[in-house]
Amino acid sequence: MTKINIGGAADFARAFSVSHETVEKLELYERLLIQWQKAMNLVAPATLPQVWQRHFADSAQLLALAPQAKIWVDLGSGGGFPALVIAIMLANQKECFVHLVESNARKCAFLAEVARQTGAPARVHNARVADAAASGEVPAADVVTARALAALDALLVLALPFFGTASAGLFLKGREAGVEIADARKRWVFDLKIHPSISDAQGQILEIGRPVLIRDGEQ
Repeated sequence: MTKINIGGAADFARAFSVSHETVEKLELYERLLIQWQKAMNLVAPATLPQVWQRHFADSAQLLALAPQAKIWVDLGSGGGFPALVIAIMLANQKECFVHLVESNARKCAFLAEVARQTGAPARVHNARVADAAASGEVPAADVVTARALAALDALLVLALPFFGTASAGLFLKGREAGVEIADARKRWVFDLKIHPSISDAQGQILEIGRPVLIRDGEQ
């Protein structure tokens, strides 16, 4: 993919071919993020001026990798990336829904408010990932996502309960992705495609399929 430079809403609309309505919802998300950021650490403060590049475009690029996916499950959702951006962009598509799993109650309040005000097809689960898996309230996903949650080995342990027979994981990673892959392969067998990020020169997206734990042990 070609790297893109997203300076604001107009650049985003052109790059991702989204409607004016979708852009307005993302602008509302931006305003809420700035407002709530004053009271809690939703994103790194230095990234706020580049929110359309660092967070919105970074999240939106995943849709092109799974265009047929209906059910998305995002683990450790934090400030809502990539989950709420994906939900907003899928709002007019039938049967699409995004589940957000986040253990921090205050962050969950923020996520729920963004979903409410934007009308995004999303549900926020205030729970640890393992507890959400055990509860049965989160369905098997077409796509499982996570950003900055855990190294790949530990992330696969968390994500596996949400995988169905045809699920994929789309995990946003940085410059250490190669190290994480090598470490995970010591305990796991999985299909892997590596996609360069279009929003971050050092970023990579790991597309994981059919993960199987072959050697249990300490994390």
